Amino acid sequence: MLMYQEKLKNITVGIAGCGGLGSNCAVALARIGIGKLIIADFDIIVESNLNRQYFFYDQIGLKKAHALKENILRINPKVLIEAHDVRLTSENIPTIFKECQIIVEAFDLAEMKQMIIETVLTEMPDKYIVAGLGLAGWGHNNLIKTEQFDNLFICGDLISEVSPEMPPLAPKVGIVSNMQANQVFDIIMNNIK
Repeated sequence: MLMYQEKLKNITVGIAGCGGLGSNCAVALARIGIGKLIIADFDIIVESNLNRQYFFYDQIGLKKAHALKENILRINPKVLIEAHDVRLTSENIPTIFKECQIIVEAFDLAEMKQMIIETVLTEMPDKYIVAGLGLAGWGHNNLIKTEQFDNLFICGDLISEVSPEMPPLAPKVGIVSNMQANQVFDIIMNNIK
């Protein structure tokens, strides 16, 4: 076992949202051997999700949290996964993610992103939060970066907003979600004893 794998097996990461960012970030963390994932989402898979989310055509209509758990276990059956089919709120986030050292924000809506960031920073100040912002459209690779604000890390270009002309698509969503996973890994290796 490699040195980092020994450390990872004792870590629990929360994934708040199992769509494009959350599903791909969770898969990346499972592939490197994270010990436990706590994933939460209330939504179901629809065909339009398949252009960027880690789901399959035959999973259309299934709950995202349960389908993602199934997919991750096919990749790495050693990962412990706690799946919650629930809409996350400022009231239930501290309970659902209480054992996590790091929480990944993976919501679509700006108000939901703000809600979880504020909840984690005020109610769970000992936790790290890794958010995604600015992942619409394509191109602009050199603008994608990570910025840190104390225990908050934001991955993305921080400017491109989703719209009908600039939808979220697999290449950019994949880059940002893997940046989030890489940032989680970096936090684990450098900040968690």
